[in-house]
Amino acid sequence: MSLTIDKLSSAAANWSIEVTPKGASKVESFADVLEPQTCVNVTFLPGSDPADTLAVACRLHEEGMIPIPHIAARSIKDKAHLQDIISALAKQAYVSEVLVIGGGVDKPVGEFDSSIQILKSGILQSNGIFKIGVAGHPEGSPDISNDAVTQALHEKNELAVKENLQMYIETQFCFEADMVLEWEKRVREDGNQLPIRIGVPGPATIKTLFRFAQISGIGPSMKFIAKQARNVAKLMTVQSPHLLLSGLAEGMAADHQCLIEHFHYYPFGGFVKTAQYAKAISDGNVHLSPKGGFEILEAQ
Repeated sequence: MSLTIDKLSSAAANWSIEVTPKGASKVESFADVLEPQTCVNVTFLPGSDPADTLAVACRLHEEGMIPIPHIAARSIKDKAHLQDIISALAKQAYVSEVLVIGGGVDKPVGEFDSSIQILKSGILQSNGIFKIGVAGHPEGSPDISNDAVTQALHEKNELAVKENLQMYIETQFCFEADMVLEWEKRVREDGNQLPIRIGVPGPATIKTLFRFAQISGIGPSMKFIAKQARNVAKLMTVQSPHLLLSGLAEGMAADHQCLIEHFHYYPFGGFVKTAQYAKAISDGNVHLSPKGGFEILEAQ
């Protein structure tokens, strides 16, 4: 099945994007960059103050966006701390959706060491939050074994049904469409019924992607990046995830049972630049390349 602009724009519709509190400080106006009601994830990085995540969530809401703050289990002290964070997000930023992750620290600061503990605490539900993202790992996780990842996904599927949660999977950023599509089919055949948002690295230099891939513990894609970074000149070449996106769009169109819903962008090359890139693709403002992939058309 060959790629068409309609298939690409359909697959790329309803995209979401990520921002750090530091990155948000560089965005003068979210409303000038994003369409109203765009979903924007707000990170809660290890060692950071949850008040910073709250402040960005409040700002996003005020500017007409849907803030989706991260809740990092290993950075939360106890249930009282979790209650304080969630209550503030719900009441002050009108948050109704969160992404619950384990969090990239070796030693938990308190009683939580996994996302399932947060989910089972009931604190999200008691604060009116029933739409919940959980992490997906098409290339494995540096923190937990593949068997543990599989078991955790089973538990989350069961909990979603039991608690009537609008749960979905959001993945780490990926680079190779075939690997992602194979993973989606494998977890689906293994019982997963949760819809999936695939993490996509926004346009950035190879050097930047390499650094973030190392931090994120991504394995096979490191080889993919390294092949493109054979010399210093290439390190400074701006890359785009066009082959990943076109490959995913073809796969999604070919398999009507595919659970991939849309793309979630990590703006390594800059928030505004990535948002413009995502919008151009969803609007179909592209030119398909005979060699595969596509190019963004210049705005008229």
